Amino acid sequence: MAKVQIEFINTCPCCDEHGATIQDIAARYGDDIDVFIYNAGKDFGYLKKYGMISKGTMIINGVKRYENLSKEIIEQAISQAMAG
Repeated sequence: MAKVQIEFINTCPCCDEHGATIQDIAARYGDDIDVFIYNAGKDFGYLKKYGMISKGTMIINGVKRYENLSKEIIEQAISQAMAG
């Protein structure tokens, strides 16, 4: 099974909790998930891949985007990604 890649673009201080939530949930799966947290204005690696993003966004495997985030949505999205 290939590793699941989760990227989170943090665009504002109110999105900080989503980054922490993603890291906590991903930790449950150990080395099967790679998590990358980008901070808009400091990290620019995501711009070439996804363009300008103005809202806290979680992207799974470079394809599936989630812009309306909550703990439940993050848990469900990661669980589905791990199920294949």
